[in-house]
Amino acid sequence: MSRFNIRTAKAQPTSRVTSTGRVLRTYEGGRGRERDARSDLFLLSVSNFVSQQTFYESGADRDDRFQTLVRELAVTDPEWTAGLLGWLRGEGNLRTAAVVGAAEYVKARLEAGATDGPSNRRVVDSVLQRPDEPGELLAYWTARYGRNVPKPVKRGIADAVRRLYSGKSLLKYDTASKGYRFGDILNLVHAAPDPEKAWQGDLFQYALDRRHNPDTALPPASNRTLVAHRELMALPVEERRAVVTSDGGVERLAAAGMTWEAVAGWLQGPMDKAAWESVIPSMGPMALVRNLRNFDEAGVSDEVAAQVAARISDPAEVARSRQFPFRYLAAYQHAPSLRWSYPLEQALGHSLANVPALAGRTLVLVDRSGSMFYSRLSDRSELNRADAAAIFGTALALRAANADLVEFGTASRRLTFGKGESVLKVLERFGDLGGTDTTSAVRAHYRGQDRVLIVTDEQYADNRHGGPTEQVPADVPVYTWNLAGYRAGHGPSGKGNRHTFGGLSDAAFRMVPLLEAARNADWPWAA
Repeated sequence: MSRFNIRTAKAQPTSRVTSTGRVLRTYEGGRGRERDARSDLFLLSVSNFVSQQTFYESGADRDDRFQTLVRELAVTDPEWTAGLLGWLRGEGNLRTAAVVGAAEYVKARLEAGATDGPSNRRVVDSVLQRPDEPGELLAYWTARYGRNVPKPVKRGIADAVRRLYSGKSLLKYDTASKGYRFGDILNLVHAAPDPEKAWQGDLFQYALDRRHNPDTALPPASNRTLVAHRELMALPVEERRAVVTSDGGVERLAAAGMTWEAVAGWLQGPMDKAAWESVIPSMGPMALVRNLRNFDEAGVSDEVAAQVAARISDPAEVARSRQFPFRYLAAYQHAPSLRWSYPLEQALGHSLANVPALAGRTLVLVDRSGSMFYSRLSDRSELNRADAAAIFGTALALRAANADLVEFGTASRRLTFGKGESVLKVLERFGDLGGTDTTSAVRAHYRGQDRVLIVTDEQYADNRHGGPTEQVPADVPVYTWNLAGYRAGHGPSGKGNRHTFGGLSDAAFRMVPLLEAARNADWPWAA
């Protein structure tokens, strides 16, 4: 009798976030599942801004768990850990977790005497992608491990310094508020200038001079940006606003590497309409997004506003900025003028480019329990995990061929929406629903859909009917999007139509079409 080689047999793809089989309890008492160390670190990393308090874990506890996992895996699985850290700082766009992780990677491997896998120097260099980050890594190392900085850390930082230091970066990031100035870092790591950048030797010397002899330091003639900046700074205060309003003022400010923050201090007065309009052309897309309210309050012209709108909604600019989708929701909530609504809606859509258009019927469950509302996603945001969950769930439902969108907490309810409706408008219909009864929500709303996707922190309360994923037939895929990185999952993961992914960007959605095409899903840096 044929048991396996039959027409209806289907491949069972696997995913990388994997359960061990050991049973744990969620923070709310539900029957949870332990994940292996790599899965635990991945989910924690992609949802962690470092030192951020969450509903169930203090910032210190999360940091300790993160550091412990990195140190363990740096020794037992260095290739995978190095890949995670580089990806976190790159596509993952999580600066602090990558910097902290690289420091702990090096410390653990030096203590263990490990020499296999990627070099400590290479890992340090890979996570430093912005000119202020060498100072961030040094500050973390010395605060945690003292002023004796090992050679691999120094050499990795020196590699990054050669890549990152320029006249513009010095003006923007080498400020008196920093514990480690550019000159301090150069003294410590002894970075040699890049031989292919003839101007860099002069720049390094100027960084040292302005750190140790600021009153007499002169910018090198080889660096036009620094010379132009010095000329602007030498102008009497009463003459500076005339530069802003003059023909060629926009170009002059840009040539001098003047950010909007620098212009505000340089003028020693309000950022009025003329000041904003002079610096807007040289601002980056996310600086524009964060200042929409300021533009309105200053009364920038409709012509300039149209230029801003075009830039912040440009698909290439959005992709290049690699900003999380919830940044656009925050801007939408705080911008007072309706002229920004449609551009922000477009930008949000572009930031969700990886959300697939799923065929068939899809049940999307969005966790709106109290724990999802408790803490901000980051120090720079007023938004929380409940907001992020609503963005991802709504985007998925709007693009799917036929979707049921449900919010849940202690109770649950189905949300109505129309095809082609704005994500931002649908978000206004979500509420705060208290506790976390995920199981009851699945039982109430699963009606034979082709797949179930749950966006949650997984900390469901105990239910006499069992776990959430048990309520769906084994041959129906259940995808859990974990937004908090807690240790216990609400169900098994990795195989058998049960898969977990995580993070605060739309990149994780790439897994769904792969798995439904019966293809295994790898870690994002290996895919």
